[in-house]
Amino acid sequence: MKQRRADIMEAATRIFIKHGYEHTTMKHIMEEAGISRGGLYQYFSNKEDLFEALLEEGLTEEAGTAGVSLEKVESHWMLLMQLIFGEDGHPDTRMDPLAPSKLEFFITGRNDERRRSYGEKRYELVLSIYNEIIKAGQETGEFSDRYDSELLARSIITFVDGLALDHAILSEKKVRLEDQSVLFVDYLKMALGVSSS
Repeated sequence: MKQRRADIMEAATRIFIKHGYEHTTMKHIMEEAGISRGGLYQYFSNKEDLFEALLEEGLTEEAGTAGVSLEKVESHWMLLMQLIFGEDGHPDTRMDPLAPSKLEFFITGRNDERRRSYGEKRYELVLSIYNEIIKAGQETGEFSDRYDSELLARSIITFVDGLALDHAILSEKKVRLEDQSVLFVDYLKMALGVSSS
């Protein structure tokens, strides 16, 4: 039962990446997952429920990774870089392939109370993850406390969301994803008092 749900979510991820949030239908997902209508609706009541489950899974993984890592962290800086840029912690030209669908979900739902509420909850969770890492780094002396940890956490979210939006609608040549990310890392180093490495 758990495996079947996971298979449906994997199939849905592929479809949301291919069609975007708005153009994906439950029929697309059924076909991709090789499941009947009844089988799909046994797990998810609609496309929104399914997409929220995907978002929740990603957040749960991030929160778990940050929580475990904070307990035995060697470098708050490296942990922060891994959460922003992925496992290797280095800026590159890759962006979350589901990012355009996530943006669609929240932007097209900005007047929908349920999505708005979910978006706020998601924002607060991500904010708390970044804030905890920065604050912990400030408390150990790894980071400067010149700037408020929460304000820095908000700037990270704004940067990532802004890049995701540009990446969804503009060419790589115009966005210069890696160059902007390197510049943002330099900004964070300056703000946190991290010596260049």
